[in-house]
Amino acid sequence: MAGQVSEPTILAALLSALAMTAIVGVRYLLASGGFALATRGVRPGLYAGLDRQIRSEIGWSLLSAAIYGVPAGIVAWAWQALGWTRIYTGPHDWPLWYLPVSLLLYLFAHDTWFYWTHRWMHRPKWFRIAHAVHHASKPPTAWAAMSFHPIEAITGAVVIPALVFLIPIHVGVLALVLTIMTVMGVTNHMGWEMFPRALVHSRLGGWLITASHHQRHHEHYQCNYGLYFRVWDRLCGTDRGLSSP
Repeated sequence: MAGQVSEPTILAALLSALAMTAIVGVRYLLASGGFALATRGVRPGLYAGLDRQIRSEIGWSLLSAAIYGVPAGIVAWAWQALGWTRIYTGPHDWPLWYLPVSLLLYLFAHDTWFYWTHRWMHRPKWFRIAHAVHHASKPPTAWAAMSFHPIEAITGAVVIPALVFLIPIHVGVLALVLTIMTVMGVTNHMGWEMFPRALVHSRLGGWLITASHHQRHHEHYQCNYGLYFRVWDRLCGTDRGLSSP
């Protein structure tokens, strides 16, 4: 009948959601596990005594992987089966100069969403209900990147799937956005600064967020809310500079 969704269509969407959930989960384990292993070599003993905390971080993160994976999988299915998104694959579908522009647009849009939802999560009510799960990591480790309460995970899971319906992006650039999101999420929490001091303390570094900046958020809470850039923190007076992880 017209207007009804067929069973094969529902099954295909569900399988895509399950597949993406598995991909997000494996990506988390590989990325966080890799940087945790690097931490053992670079800062031996940094995570000593944190085994129970790390198990909790992994548990919450795998739950978050499912929450991130479901909308991502449905969007991937909608792109492949229905062509609903603005993801493109042809190298000349948009001018080449648009590739870096689209990368920055996505990162800035994601950073803006993250900044304001993160500040909202620090309101007493929502901190107590949801965000306290993330801040239970004291100190955060490389495993804490996706250690979120489901409410917080939902706020993070919707932004990239929403953007692909609004802003054109090459599939390769989208993969780069997801890679940057993963790497920055893990490295900002791992408890030590992997980027050279010359970059972190340079003029360019003054606008970028690395572990030195985000560590201060976990130390003092009411500051340094951004994800990639320090633009909103500086504009809104919430930038409190760098820690020394």
